[in-house]
Amino acid sequence: MTFVGIGGVVHHVVVDGSGPPCVLSPGLGMCWFDWDPVVPLLAPHRTVVRFDRPGLGLSARTRAWPTLAGEARRIAAVLDVLGLDGPATVVGHSLAGFHAEAFARLFPARAAGLVLVDSSVEEEPRPRRARAARDTAARACAALAGAAGLPRVAGPALRRAAVRAGRAGGGEAVPYDLVRRVYSTSRWLHAAVAENTTYTDQAVALAALRAQRPLPPGLPVTVLAADDPRRPAHRREHWLARQRALATDLGGTFRASGPAGHLLMFDRPEDVAGAVLGVRTPSPRPASRRNPP
Repeated sequence: MTFVGIGGVVHHVVVDGSGPPCVLSPGLGMCWFDWDPVVPLLAPHRTVVRFDRPGLGLSARTRAWPTLAGEARRIAAVLDVLGLDGPATVVGHSLAGFHAEAFARLFPARAAGLVLVDSSVEEEPRPRRARAARDTAARACAALAGAAGLPRVAGPALRRAAVRAGRAGGGEAVPYDLVRRVYSTSRWLHAAVAENTTYTDQAVALAALRAQRPLPPGLPVTVLAADDPRRPAHRREHWLARQRALATDLGGTFRASGPAGHLLMFDRPEDVAGAVLGVRTPSPRPASRRNPP
């Protein structure tokens, strides 16, 4: 565990194992320990990098709103500060699937492969109306909730409820003291609200990026989708069809993993690790540390 400065914000970073680099980025409002079941399966073969986005986990808060390009650059900056220049396999869960794909498009020389774990999918995202007013309202609501002590009172309980809903079997696997340390803070609330508020903006930005920046030719892409038996049959098939279409659009491989809920890393860690280890890691090549235009 270490703390590093990136863009003037202290980031919490955890590195395990050795070998070609692999970055694990969790979904909206989640943090480093959500990958704990996967890491022991990868660490004998990969240098596994986990980090907390600002405000989440143990990272410091920022007042800057998340952006798609900013999150892609954050992944690159984490690799830079760790001195990991070789191409990395980037694993993005849920919202972070947007970030992982954007990284590969903006930093093609640094991407060894993509694994999208039950990734967010927005086929035709539309820009939000009255964006500034909505952002201001969201920030004000988060500030009021924080001042009222809502994270301390309800944060861990909301986390436990979200985990139960996101798993096909089982509940919270993380020790309560650790959950309380992370989810009882107002910085977590602000960060989660910011990510939720800018979700559509990031989806719109990704759609535009797809039209401007192709993925590197031959980049291995795996779309790993949760096959959740708790869903009604039509919703289950619809979700898998959307994930399959995403894999097709990216020229990648589709895999259904089940029985599993959205939190595949808890329900089927072996499937996540298998998808990562299935990426053939190329020999290191020079990496550009410049931000793309």
